[in-house]
Amino acid sequence: MKRIYLIVLIVSILLIISLFFQSNIFGRDRLKGESPEVFVGIDVAYDDIAAIQKLVNAVSSYTNLFLIGCTGITHNTTKLDETCQYVNDEGLSFIVYTERPFQRQWLEDAKIRWGDRFLGFHFWDENAGKQLDLSEIRPVMEADNYTYAGNQFVTSLKRSLNRMNYTDSATDPLFTSDYALYWFDYKAGYDVVLAQFGWNYSRQLNVALCRGAATVQDKDWGVVITWTYTQPPYIESGPELYRDLVLAYENGAKYIVVFDSDESYTRGILEEEHLEALKKFWEYANHNPRTNADLSERVGYVLPKDYGYGFRGPEDKIWGLWEADQFSLETSVILGSKLEEYGNKLDIIYDDGIALNNTGVYAQFMFWNGTIHGR
Repeated sequence: MKRIYLIVLIVSILLIISLFFQSNIFGRDRLKGESPEVFVGIDVAYDDIAAIQKLVNAVSSYTNLFLIGCTGITHNTTKLDETCQYVNDEGLSFIVYTERPFQRQWLEDAKIRWGDRFLGFHFWDENAGKQLDLSEIRPVMEADNYTYAGNQFVTSLKRSLNRMNYTDSATDPLFTSDYALYWFDYKAGYDVVLAQFGWNYSRQLNVALCRGAATVQDKDWGVVITWTYTQPPYIESGPELYRDLVLAYENGAKYIVVFDSDESYTRGILEEEHLEALKKFWEYANHNPRTNADLSERVGYVLPKDYGYGFRGPEDKIWGLWEADQFSLETSVILGSKLEEYGNKLDIIYDDGIALNNTGVYAQFMFWNGTIHGR
């Protein structure tokens, strides 16, 4: 009898030890592995290597990604190499922001020195957003109709990306971030688009637009949490940041980044409450497998091809060139109700190469004209 009790005791102890390692070591390593399920980190967009290194030291135990986002560093080979090496030595992956072509030799050296830790380049920001807001430099200066605007946006941006000396997006993904029209960023050649969580824009609406574009075009997507205010503290509070991090994670984002810079790109803006939010989220992600809806459970709301409306409010424009119309208002109301009905199961896509009888991607397609296909 005592022998039986001893065996039961040993089994119980082993079970407890096993659970301990699963909830701690495995949980921590799940995001630190060779092929992490999700990359979580900070976009440092200021030219202060000492401050960046101090931040890397502070957060390296609960992040696995840094976006080196300041051209003061990335356009200076000496500074860039030092920063990349430091981030790499702390066991973190990194993305390099640039606004000009990179030398092929640097690319080859980067692959040899840092291997898979170097995730790729982030070329420019907000291409579609600048188009909507009629920035002085934008892909489409004028157009006669939506189709021409859509084609010109994709063609012009693709031509610009080809001039950047980029090598192989199959091995080194090409990143950008934006706040609208993600579908067309992907069509132009980007492999990963980070939807911006900021201001008072609907987070779930931007997820639906970006995730839908990535899903149909077989790309990856993510989120960058950026400014809420145009003056200090710029970014949302720690608790609000934590909620946005969890929202991005539960919706299936592969990359989740927090933007860290003031308006002059001279210093970071993250306070202790924001770092605590990141740490709390890291623990949450390691102990809570994703619950985002499986693709077979999601529904796709299909917009007309090339309808480049920004969906930021009733005053938003179409390709920046046309005022919102009655269709924009009606569609916005419909999408609001669909988001309430389906929540994180809704994706928003375009009638661009989608066959009317194709229900293999989503459980259901709902077209702008009321047509429904699927379950």
